[in-house]
Amino acid sequence: MHNDIYEQLREQVDQYSVGFPTTESGVEMKILRKLFTEEEARMYLNLSLMLETPQAVAARIKQDPDRVAGILETMEAKGTLFRVKKDQVKYAVAPFVVGFYEFQLNSLDRELASLVDQYMEEALGRGMSSKTVPMRAIPVNRAIEVSWPVAPYEDVREIIKSKNKIAVAKCICRVQKGLLDDGCDKPLETCFMFGSHADYYVDHEMGRWIDREEALRILDQCDEAGLVPQPYNAQNPGGLCNCCGDCCGILRSLKKHPRPAEMTVSNYFAAVDEDLCAGCETCLDRCQMAAITMGEDDVAHVDLNRCIGCGLCVTTCTTEAMSLQPKPESVRREPPLTGRDTMMQMANERGKSLVPLVYTRGS
Repeated sequence: MHNDIYEQLREQVDQYSVGFPTTESGVEMKILRKLFTEEEARMYLNLSLMLETPQAVAARIKQDPDRVAGILETMEAKGTLFRVKKDQVKYAVAPFVVGFYEFQLNSLDRELASLVDQYMEEALGRGMSSKTVPMRAIPVNRAIEVSWPVAPYEDVREIIKSKNKIAVAKCICRVQKGLLDDGCDKPLETCFMFGSHADYYVDHEMGRWIDREEALRILDQCDEAGLVPQPYNAQNPGGLCNCCGDCCGILRSLKKHPRPAEMTVSNYFAAVDEDLCAGCETCLDRCQMAAITMGEDDVAHVDLNRCIGCGLCVTTCTTEAMSLQPKPESVRREPPLTGRDTMMQMANERGKSLVPLVYTRGS
């Protein structure tokens, strides 16, 4: 199998993020064949997560610089590579999630949407429930009390306020589900990109520039719509999505797990004041993890194994019976400092390496 270029490509993509596991149906290979030519697959195998100029790539793999530059330009136009344009144009590979699947935002068709949906159900969802996930849930606006210190990376509004370059894009998951006539009624333009990620999305006409004030208004709309804020799992995230449990691949996968609270970097939990609970059941509809049930006493009860600490139940509780509480210091988890640290941590947990396989195998 190692002689098949697409199997080699699958193995390489499987090194990154939540992986790219095999299935009995082979749906993962159909996805790769749809997105990569054989020539592009070979080029992906010779790249890494480190940004490089076309000239550096050409010198390393001993190929014509103009030919290499042309292939890289074609690949990034198709959304199968990440590109940064500053003093020089540089390219790097992207994982499947979060990565070149999301980069299909403008080109996603019903066929690819169906293949990804099938793949999520057959295999990919398992990787979404690993110890470290590519995104993490944090509290929505107004859900956190000011009576205890809140780290900036836990405060969705502070994340936005700290960014100088912000773009907003449609949610790839809700676009995908919409193509399959299985979407929801939640807002579409809810995903934020920052810095070089924002540049990439705007350059490829997948997003538009916004200022902090508009970003904060969108956050308020997301809270009202019952969406969970999920920044990339790093203290300095390159993006932040607002997700629903119906369409989001990560939340859908977490929801299937018996203990979602263990599978996400969440440092808060919902609590109920039984004396104040009016039994209105609004929180049941708001919860994306089915963590809240009504007892025989007509009082809401929170399953702490399922609660991911998003606070959606708090912001619409008219009696203020629901509150968000910090977990004990002994179980609090700090996200990795950077996105690359996250990728390294995920690779280590999965027994993988971020080094391209063509080099570790000596070929």
